[in-house]
Amino acid sequence: MLTSNLVQRFSLTLAAVLLLSGCAGAPAPAATEAAAAEPAAVTLPTATAVAPAAEATAMTDEAMTDEAMADGAMADEAAATAEAATMTDRPAWQLAPLTDARSGATFTLADFAGKTVFVEPFATWCSNCRQQLAHVHEARTQSGADVVYVALSIEPNIGDEALAAYAADTGYDLIFAAMSPEMLQALAAQFGQTIANPPATPHFVIRPDGSSGELVTGIKSTQAILDQVAPAEG
Repeated sequence: MLTSNLVQRFSLTLAAVLLLSGCAGAPAPAATEAAAAEPAAVTLPTATAVAPAAEATAMTDEAMTDEAMADGAMADEAAATAEAATMTDRPAWQLAPLTDARSGATFTLADFAGKTVFVEPFATWCSNCRQQLAHVHEARTQSGADVVYVALSIEPNIGDEALAAYAADTGYDLIFAAMSPEMLQALAAQFGQTIANPPATPHFVIRPDGSSGELVTGIKSTQAILDQVAPAEG
């Protein structure tokens, strides 16, 4: 009986110890889950910190654009001034109006500024001129767009229709125009009276800067004509 009571008491004591031990060691799941669910704090950049830099960049770009436009305007003005000065320095005969016999377009020799211009005074009745112009035409086919070939008739009353017919008959790919008496006189004052003698086949070159070479006479080969324009072209 005594033994049975002792066993019973021991069992109850052991059960109580085990129960208290289990309650004390159990974790707090609610606190653990809350800690795991809470995200870490993140610091984001504010708009006010970036805005001043962007605004400064925009202002710099705008200033650079304005400066570039101002520089471009100044360059254009300088170029226009230089061109006007160059035109003023040209002799009067380069500014004399001419008419392209085939197209009817009005032009001056100064209009070809920046290009080399080969000028051949001639007459439609001149056989030497016809032979020379054949070589000029061939040189024209071998030259680039930076060389212009102009045949100027010394016949002031020939008329554009007759001159265009001469160009069509020969097939020469040149600019044909008739000089006025005033232009021929101005050319003679600079180059001499030989320029008014078509059988001598006078011709000269205007350089890209508007200056003129010496008057050359005689029927020249195609290669000789190309050699004549080459230094001025380069």
